[in-house]
Amino acid sequence: MVNGIIGRKIGMTQLFAADGSVVPATVIKAGPCVVVQRKTAATDGYESVQIGLVDGAPAKVKKPLEGHYKKANVPPTRVRREVKLADAKSDPKVGDQILVSMFENGERVDIIGTSRGKGFQGVVKRHHFAGGAATHGSMFHRAPGSIGASSFPSRVVKGMRAAGRMGGDRVTVRNLKVAKVDADNNLLILRGAVPGAPDGYVIIRKAVAAKKLKVAQVEKPKGKK
Repeated sequence: MVNGIIGRKIGMTQLFAADGSVVPATVIKAGPCVVVQRKTAATDGYESVQIGLVDGAPAKVKKPLEGHYKKANVPPTRVRREVKLADAKSDPKVGDQILVSMFENGERVDIIGTSRGKGFQGVVKRHHFAGGAATHGSMFHRAPGSIGASSFPSRVVKGMRAAGRMGGDRVTVRNLKVAKVDADNNLLILRGAVPGAPDGYVIIRKAVAAKKLKVAQVEKPKGKK
């Protein structure tokens, strides 16, 4: 069994608990996916599977990739990702389906996606610099300040935080709780926010370091062991 599935972010909504509290939630169309390639330690040096998201009509691909899908005897997909196996004993075959029913209500999952792009930004927004004073004739407001000495080393050292492109990075959000699994419609509702804009593709995997769920302890009546 694989430990993840490809999904498409639909958007955010609200969940109302029995006590009337409101919880933000994200709706994801997870799967169905199909196994396109099985990678083994003997052939590739590690164990994993390449899966494709079945979303609408088969995608138009070029001949090399078309042969890749033809070898697996599955229709071409627009999105492909590689995921690990949940355990060493599992041995999924090429062409096997992966459905959202692999998750359960209350389970913890990790979400891997691409954050929203912010374009070129300064150091105050990009790195949360404090900036300078805004009064008393100050000419230093949102500038980065000193970026190095002039005599030595007479250059800007690598890793200096500066203005530049912000966002559009690979982001992993850990330990989101599964609020509801709708296997009939391939929908997964998660508590909290998911990186990326609506219609963005994400990977939902079983939590690597899942938090333990709190179990309510029932007090025993006095006088009884």
